[in-house]
Amino acid sequence: MTAGDITVAPPDQSPGAAWDYPDAVAVTTLPRLCGADLEVPLATGGTARYANLDCAASTPAMLPVLEAVERALPWYASVHRGAGFASQVSTRLYEASRQSVADFVGAGPTDTVVLVRNTTDAINLLAHCLRLEPGQVVLSTAVEHHANMLPWRRRFTVIHLDPPPSPAALLEAVEGALREHPVGLVAITGASNVTGEVFPVAQVAEVAHRHGALVFVDAAQLAPHRRVDMAASGIDCLALSGHKMYAPFGAGALVAPHQVLEDCEPFLAGGGAVDFVTLDSVMWTALPDRLEAGSPNVVGAVALGTSCAVLAEVGMDTVMAHERELRLRLEARLDAMPHVTHLRLWDGAGVDRLGVCTFTLEGMHHALVAAALSAEWGIGVRHGCFCAHPYITHLLGIDESAARAVRSHLRAGERQAIPGAVRASFGIGTRDEEIDRLSQALEVLAARGPRLEYVQDPHTGDFVPAVDSRPWPAFEPLGPLEGAVHGLACGQF
Repeated sequence: MTAGDITVAPPDQSPGAAWDYPDAVAVTTLPRLCGADLEVPLATGGTARYANLDCAASTPAMLPVLEAVERALPWYASVHRGAGFASQVSTRLYEASRQSVADFVGAGPTDTVVLVRNTTDAINLLAHCLRLEPGQVVLSTAVEHHANMLPWRRRFTVIHLDPPPSPAALLEAVEGALREHPVGLVAITGASNVTGEVFPVAQVAEVAHRHGALVFVDAAQLAPHRRVDMAASGIDCLALSGHKMYAPFGAGALVAPHQVLEDCEPFLAGGGAVDFVTLDSVMWTALPDRLEAGSPNVVGAVALGTSCAVLAEVGMDTVMAHERELRLRLEARLDAMPHVTHLRLWDGAGVDRLGVCTFTLEGMHHALVAAALSAEWGIGVRHGCFCAHPYITHLLGIDESAARAVRSHLRAGERQAIPGAVRASFGIGTRDEEIDRLSQALEVLAARGPRLEYVQDPHTGDFVPAVDSRPWPAFEPLGPLEGAVHGLACGQF
């Protein structure tokens, strides 16, 4: 199975024409991605076609997204407040992108789409705007990404459900918590970024609504891989990121009912958020502009809107089928390896799971596994705790005593023994060959270890080849890429 080509019908490019994304895109098969045939150097010599198995973190840009950005850039100008013709074109592009997002997630007629930087930005904004009744709490789970965990703590009491052993157990726990506590909002992931399980958000929403609670879904992982229909599923609020949807140009979206956001003062105060300002007063403007202060990311919005339109035209069932075949292929290989432990929340044939496989290799540090896969095989994976520390420590069986020891090491600046795992994740551009290469590499590493000698950086916990002559690409005028980079560690706990 390979990623195919895409045919994009050019939109009407007459001056001032608005782009109708869904009608402008004619897809023949899965769209190709930028860098699909990228060759990377190996520390063992030679090169290999890069196997990008880190799509749960960030995805490459789709070629149709890149093409849309290139078409939009000549028209780039100020948005909403410019009388110039290019400004009018940019404004139409920006608003067409907003509508494309709304269509993609099945937003209701009273929902507002706020264009933001990413999911983290969206959840912080919603936490700022949300008004709960006195005494009400937020209900969530211990499997959440930190972005759906930390913002709520700033303003509300949060109850975290333990990692549920099954979807039925999750629904039972949600029901029990709603009966026991005055819950105003249920904040839950649409799909785990660690183990890939797709959560039964429609059933959670049905239970929550019976008890009068709103439902927020972190769809950062869900939206690029499954069809989302907010209205049909009962999702009240939702957040997503373009950089996980083949549109890595710095845009995301918060979708929420108008009434949830309408009485909120801006999280960011500034130009574009106001109707009139005096030296001692301000009149905030209407939604969504009130929550999009400053010059907006028009290019990012165009990229995100295009991605939504292309994925909708491809069909999310097609995306799901492609990724399911790859996941089953990799799971079968991992489960057949005696030295590999495949980490899962839910087991069983009927479990819906994204193209995410997280595992440990017996006797080998997770950071060393990732380093060897990169340096010797040209495979990019993620290692560490995946911004979900409570969940990964649960999966690894790390108790409170061990967690205290980890914190003690971190305070001392020591990262060598930080726990973690390795995650392979894929998307529309992933091919069978990449799954087979990863499987072969893990079998070799389990049998004889890395071919090269590696050293560990005590400040980051990462491993690098002791001798590494791989050349770095040139990006003038930014200067050479050689040398240490502050904060380069991808396995930070």
